[in-house]
Amino acid sequence: MKAIEVTGKIDQEGNLILDEPIQGTTYPHQVRVIVLVPEEAEAEEIDPDDTPIEEIKASLRRALHQAKTGQRLPLSQMWEGIDAE
Repeated sequence: MKAIEVTGKIDQEGNLILDEPIQGTTYPHQVRVIVLVPEEAEAEEIDPDDTPIEEIKASLRRALHQAKTGQRLPLSQMWEGIDAE
């Protein structure tokens, strides 16, 4: 058996909703699903300062678009006003 680890949520109707689609392979037969739910203590261990993946992806998309359209600053200009000690 092959394992694929993904994350997701369970909605109010009990449906499993994946954060990202499983890419690259289709499975015409039934699959087995094991749901791991964090205990309360484990849920509290999640670092609230971690940036959500979707926010990171959106930021990278904006940066790529800005780079492609020439909306960028020279490196020398980025350092202006920063006092390095």
